[in-house]
Amino acid sequence: MKFGLLGPLHAQIAERAVQLNGPRQAKMLAALLIDANRIVSMERLVAVMWDSAAPATAVRQVQDAVSGLRRNLVACGAPRSLISTRRGGYEMHLAPAQLDLLEFEHERQLAGRSAAPLDTAVALRRALSCWRGNALVDVSSRVLEIDAARLNERRAATHKECLAVELDLGRHREIIDELTDLLREHPYDEDVAQHLMVALYRCGRQGEALQVYERLRRTLADELGVDPTPALQALHQRILTGDPALTAPDPAPARASAPAPNSAAAHRPSDTSSERSDTVAAGLTMALPVRQLPLDVPDFVGRSAALAEIAGLLDGEAPNRAPVVVVVGGPGVGKSCLVTHAARLARGSFPDGQLYLNLAATSDEPRDPGLMLAEALRALSIAGSAIPNALSERAALYRSLLVDRRMLVVLDDAGHADQVLPLLPGADGCAVLITSRTLLTQLPGARHIDLDVLSPAEARELFTGIVGRQRVEREPDEADAILDCCGNLPLAIRIASGKLTGRPAWSLRVLRERIEDESRRLAELRIGDLSVRASVELSLRLLPADAVRALSLLGLLGAYTLPGWVVGPLLDRSDGEQVLDTLVDASLVRLTATDALGEPRYRLHDLIRTCAVEIAAPLATADKRDAIVRVLSVWLDLVRRGTDRLPGGLLAAAHGSAPRRALPDAVVERLMADAFGWFDTERDNLLGAVKLAVDWGLDELAWELTAGTATYYDHRCLYQDWQHGHRLALDAAQAAGNAPGTSVLLRGLGQLHIYQDEFDRATRALESSIELCRDTGDKRGEALSVAMLSTVSRVQGRDDEALERVEQALAIAVGEGDRHVEAQLSCSMGVMRLMQGELDEAESWFTGALRLAEALHDEHRVAVVLRRFSRLHDRRGDPDAALRCLRQALATFEELADERCTGYALLEVGRVYAGQNDRDRAGRALERAAGLFHRHGDLQDEATCWQLIGDLDAAAGVHDSASQHRERAGMLWQAIGEMNQTVDPARPSSP
Repeated sequence: MKFGLLGPLHAQIAERAVQLNGPRQAKMLAALLIDANRIVSMERLVAVMWDSAAPATAVRQVQDAVSGLRRNLVACGAPRSLISTRRGGYEMHLAPAQLDLLEFEHERQLAGRSAAPLDTAVALRRALSCWRGNALVDVSSRVLEIDAARLNERRAATHKECLAVELDLGRHREIIDELTDLLREHPYDEDVAQHLMVALYRCGRQGEALQVYERLRRTLADELGVDPTPALQALHQRILTGDPALTAPDPAPARASAPAPNSAAAHRPSDTSSERSDTVAAGLTMALPVRQLPLDVPDFVGRSAALAEIAGLLDGEAPNRAPVVVVVGGPGVGKSCLVTHAARLARGSFPDGQLYLNLAATSDEPRDPGLMLAEALRALSIAGSAIPNALSERAALYRSLLVDRRMLVVLDDAGHADQVLPLLPGADGCAVLITSRTLLTQLPGARHIDLDVLSPAEARELFTGIVGRQRVEREPDEADAILDCCGNLPLAIRIASGKLTGRPAWSLRVLRERIEDESRRLAELRIGDLSVRASVELSLRLLPADAVRALSLLGLLGAYTLPGWVVGPLLDRSDGEQVLDTLVDASLVRLTATDALGEPRYRLHDLIRTCAVEIAAPLATADKRDAIVRVLSVWLDLVRRGTDRLPGGLLAAAHGSAPRRALPDAVVERLMADAFGWFDTERDNLLGAVKLAVDWGLDELAWELTAGTATYYDHRCLYQDWQHGHRLALDAAQAAGNAPGTSVLLRGLGQLHIYQDEFDRATRALESSIELCRDTGDKRGEALSVAMLSTVSRVQGRDDEALERVEQALAIAVGEGDRHVEAQLSCSMGVMRLMQGELDEAESWFTGALRLAEALHDEHRVAVVLRRFSRLHDRRGDPDAALRCLRQALATFEELADERCTGYALLEVGRVYAGQNDRDRAGRALERAAGLFHRHGDLQDEATCWQLIGDLDAAAGVHDSASQHRERAGMLWQAIGEMNQTVDPARPSSP
């Protein structure tokens, strides 16, 4: 298990990179890593998540992000204790070897304790080797940027200290390049300038040492208006006069255990070419070296992790060395640029040369391996009749020529293993770098590096480097929008940047307006021979027809991370995931992660999705609609099955006429093993399914999908998702004249308005729902809507009306034989009788409700009844019995993660303890309840909590605190009154 933040954020478990679900999880991981083994407060995590004002649900969203991060890590093999919940925050537990920052600090400490300068230098070099680039370069957060800047400064200080020690050890020749680079990065740093001047002087380069001083002097004068420090001026004078005290000490002996990074000793081959015998094959001598690498990209940016991985795999001394490295990625992702850059960096390790062969697999005429061997042999000075005719003989001669040589072979744009196998050298000293759009799993001993798009920071750096910093800084928001349209794809960024470079009079806004329209985007992302569309089409040529059709239909599903099963119903075939594997192998669909349920997740890059939509355009509308219906029918079936496994709720509506399509039973059982976990995982997709149904005019599917998720939203208190989905589906149902669907959706919105203390809106929605239920003969729906209206009546103090409505709803439910509704309404009757002071009558209703809920095995309803029952026990002067009921109810609610009902139960606990004048225990329960109500926007019950706490404070004589708490309650009640145009405060929604 290895984590890294000294460079791009990195997480690896069991030698596998951990895929994070979006930037929020990345921010949470980064925040926990920076303070590893220390508690990170909730306030800091909120500040990390939001640069500006945090939303009211910030704490909940942070908890969701950390929970999702924890699930991802555990799914990859991390212990569940890796991230622990602490009072007020979270803590991540890591050993020094598991986090580069801890390792860096450990080596710095060793350097500080070392008495021998040589040991100090070795430790500092080990510390610097922990870095892969600037800290957290790919995580966007103002708070984390401050931390990253602090870490980068610490790195620079460590580097400076290391170079100073090594200068004293007589290593002036080895460190000149590093000092030069460091001074370029920190042009005002006089210590670095001083070290560089001394190093140059000791190398006999007195003139260059004086030039360093003169450049620094001018820089300080022109930009800061100051002179160099007296110490630096004195050094300048000593160099001018040739002070013998500046002479270098005897160089310290190098230690085999810690060679200087990038030193010649670290990369020297085991023997030199002059010491080897000439390689003779077929009586011919090979001329060396061969230098065929293409020109490096001058504006290459980022990719530090991939470059480091390639360097490690090519290192002949590394235990994990791989003779064949395949860089795999989608069209336009920058594979060739990366491999060319990595090959140039590795040239020193391959002194006998570098071969470059373009296999052109994605072109109209992929190159034949026999012709490629002939080209390679000619590069190795074998020509004419000396080149054998047979493929096997050419391959044998090729391998013979490379025996005992250290050569790097680059094979660009490979299509399949058969094209590559004859070109593999097979010699221990050689290595092969390959780029391909498809996985080449048949290659023996090959390591694959999956290349994705650039990080946001890298994309911005590339765009700025081409377009120019001034233009980008003038319109930073437009630059971000352009990069967003490009999806951080290097090819798209280069095309967009090239357009701007060739049109200096254009503002960035002009280009943004031209590419923000998705239907025009691909046409605009073209310049000269470069085109995103053409690049994708090259990949499509290699695909079978069913894979192209699957890609086109996947594009219709929208910009979501999808489960693998969707391809089956899209194509109406049982082997859909095999077709999906073809698309993944072709790097057109990206395998992004494995979710908390252990299922793989897939996503199309936005530009590839746009291409897919274009490919789908010629398909018959009826065929596309049928495919959409099949996928949505599976979503509906899974939603229904998932809801059936959730704790009993009364928001799930009766089935409509929408089609349902089932996945194989084994798949369903696997997905539904944790119903809450499935809903959590597919939360975005479920809203996306509703939108897709609305977009295609499938109003019946839209309302059934929406209504099916209401129970989940209710338990998880996901009010924004609840409202968004219901509003989308309601508009569609009303436009289609779908009365049954409209009534269900209005009832769902009515309950949501009650939770949000919007009683006027709740009343309007529920009254409309009742009218439609009566028109369509939906008795159960009518009973539920009437029961919800009774809650509004009770909260607003109209007790007789509330009782009448409960009785009316109960009569309907009994008449329809709906025992679940009967159990709920029997409990409501108990509540009403309790409010009227009829305690025996209330007990009868509560007992009946409890018996019915137990018979239905509805543990959630049992807990609700027990919570209500506790008030009766308390009214009768039996607080112990009340607390027993509440403890049992709380255990159920907390096990089911039902925060709203947990809050209600804690409110009752606070009331019982308040009645016993136990201010401490009452206060703790009420404050916790208030926090839950605040998180979910329940102003009414939150106000009740603060009022009770204020009353307890007043009784204890703590009048300042009492005033503060009562004032807080009053402000909340005033807000409720303003929302509902009332004056008197309403009763709590959970009496």
